Amino acid sequence: MDRRKFCRSAVAAGVAASYPMLSACSRSEQPVATAANTSIKAVSLDGAEIELEKAAIKELGEVMNGPVMLSGHPDYDSTRRVWNGMHDKHPALIARCQSAKDVCHAVDFARERDLLVAVRGGGHSWPGKSVCDDGLMIDLADMKDITVDTEGQTAWCGGGALLGHLDDATLEHGLVTTAGVVSHTGVGGYTLGGGFGRLNRMYGLTIDNVLGAEITTADGKTRIVTADNEPDLFWALRGGGGNFGVVSKFHYQLHPFERNLLSGMLVWPVAQAREVLEFYAEWSQKGLSRELYVGPVMATMPDGTGIVAMEVMYNGDPAQGEKEIAPLRAIGTPMVDGIMMQDYKVMQTQEDATTAHGIRSYAKNGMIKEFTQGLVDDMIDAYVPDPRAAIFTHTCGGAVKDHGEADTAFPHRNAETMIVYYTGWSDPEQDGEGKAMCKQWHAALESHHGGYYDNIEQETTGTVVSNYGPNFARLQGIKSEFDGGNLFRMNSNIKPA
Repeated sequence: MDRRKFCRSAVAAGVAASYPMLSACSRSEQPVATAANTSIKAVSLDGAEIELEKAAIKELGEVMNGPVMLSGHPDYDSTRRVWNGMHDKHPALIARCQSAKDVCHAVDFARERDLLVAVRGGGHSWPGKSVCDDGLMIDLADMKDITVDTEGQTAWCGGGALLGHLDDATLEHGLVTTAGVVSHTGVGGYTLGGGFGRLNRMYGLTIDNVLGAEITTADGKTRIVTADNEPDLFWALRGGGGNFGVVSKFHYQLHPFERNLLSGMLVWPVAQAREVLEFYAEWSQKGLSRELYVGPVMATMPDGTGIVAMEVMYNGDPAQGEKEIAPLRAIGTPMVDGIMMQDYKVMQTQEDATTAHGIRSYAKNGMIKEFTQGLVDDMIDAYVPDPRAAIFTHTCGGAVKDHGEADTAFPHRNAETMIVYYTGWSDPEQDGEGKAMCKQWHAALESHHGGYYDNIEQETTGTVVSNYGPNFARLQGIKSEFDGGNLFRMNSNIKPA
């Protein structure tokens, strides 16, 4: 927006004396630690150094309902921090939005100045793309309200909510939708990338349950998109990542759900990995029910004990579930059989501690079309016996395959599973070693991959086109229409045509 419109909006909002949060604004009450009234250095979309003028910063602070933070603001450091401790970046400005209108103001400010932009929903971007150095962070953390329509079995969810918030709000009413496996993950980036979860064989990916969204595009306009309103943009949001704007709300389809269900972990010593994985490769190809979600894990315990495990969740009649998983329980000699009737949230939060905020982590992944004997051989040969490293899987099939590869932007409908190569540590001096372990494991199995999952992949330069496959041309056209200047590039980026 132009400067006069900024000023008129500020006066109309009557907030000049109400939000003493921005250091560059000449107000009577200012946070002591914030920067002085001066222009500040920043970086443009192409990496050039630019200057953000004092008057413009002040106007942004006045027109927004939420605080705009500069370095030195008492909440600046806590707000800029993201989940992965590997990424310690310092934005020039942080706009903590309270509404879609705030998002519009922040987007206008960035576009008019060609300013680098990062969008933070839950801050859980593995590659750290929800924060940037010397640009603008648009922070949605306060936009986390969830409204459940029990009669219509739908929910509107703020873009700053976490998956745990979504589960809690819907489970209270005996309803659920597919959500991921770490409860402190943000709904925003998770959903836009596709959304794998323990219920996806029954209900599809999270994007298959998106009925609509409220999004602010690069022109500063807020749009409600559905299958009938802006259908191309609605298609692109379901798997195209954060390329098309800032989503401030999602509208989800919900499903009736009994939260006390058969679930848990089966764990064997890694010496039995071949027997377990070979059985799984054959058993899983015979047509498991949609109610059953089961997938392998290979890891090393803190005491050095190597394990192979199966994560199990059965969303249906427990007696039938017991019958279906009985052959798996009969394999080898398990160290632990933790499968029991328990609350859904037990499984949904079991990985929260090992993926706690501040951990330093690196991950890569690959989509697997078939769990073959060759894959089993390579998994065993490449196993990394280190407590900092693990591989786990997100099982697909079932309802995920009910959609064609071009029905949504997400193209990997025919994959049987996704393998994630994970390393995590706390000492910054181990960064190089941690990343190298992950890359080594990934490289050993890469020949089995058929693309990757954008939400996890660290380095995608030169591979985005092939990864989206037949969907890329359409995605690029929609990107050109709604973000021709590539303002939203802190993602697995689809460059405009």
